[in-house]
Amino acid sequence: MGHNKQNEKQKRLNLYLAGMDSILVALSGGVDSAVLLACASQIPGKRVMAVTAISPIHPECEKEDAVRIAGDLGVRHILIGSDEMTDVSFVNNPKNRCYICKKLVFGKFKEIAEKKGVSHMVHGANMDDLSDYRPGMKAADELGVKSPLIKAGLFKREIRKMAKQMGLGVWDKPAMACLATRIPYGVPVTLERIKMVGDAEKILLGLGFKSCRVRHHETIARIEVYPDEIQRLVQPEIRKVILRELKTIGYQFVAVDLKGYMMGGLNQPDGVQP
Repeated sequence: MGHNKQNEKQKRLNLYLAGMDSILVALSGGVDSAVLLACASQIPGKRVMAVTAISPIHPECEKEDAVRIAGDLGVRHILIGSDEMTDVSFVNNPKNRCYICKKLVFGKFKEIAEKKGVSHMVHGANMDDLSDYRPGMKAADELGVKSPLIKAGLFKREIRKMAKQMGLGVWDKPAMACLATRIPYGVPVTLERIKMVGDAEKILLGLGFKSCRVRHHETIARIEVYPDEIQRLVQPEIRKVILRELKTIGYQFVAVDLKGYMMGGLNQPDGVQP
């Protein structure tokens, strides 16, 4: 991607945001929404707010990053409980779980926007998201949540470059997704399962893996790391620690997925069911 072409996309993004009189940014704590918030907050005279959903399905580090990003940018930031774990249709974990969740969360964001008199809601979906199964995008469209990064034609690699240029600490942060995505469709999303997955991934990240997913198959933990990190994962000392710690969490068997980490792993033809 040429430098001029990326600059053109950035200009397109800024122009699109400049056309909004007031903006509520759905801030997840990741690089995409961080860049979106940074760009919006730099437009002179623009009224910008950020809102973050707090829930057991989101790793604690996501909230911490969101708070830090909004604080560094000097943007008013609202934290709100999303309560999806009390929604039976979400807990039942159908294939449109993400749609149900986003409909609930963006509905709460819309209430905040209306209460605060903010006329536009935006979220950090980018061009890469169009290549995977993303039912949450449908919920965003239905509730009028716009996707400025897609409007500007920005891909993840370009957004990371922008974040680095802006001095955003999350520029190289691995892609995150809610912990419910680790549970195969049709298996109920429970606090116990969410906690097991979250604790297991925290152990792997603590061991220095760049990114990981622990897919939950009841007594089996199926670990995904980047392909170039699989060799390290199975080194005797690392393997012993992982086995010991994941068995302490409650898993009886620990497996390594030789395909490695891939976005939307449970959306693949052989991943929807264990």
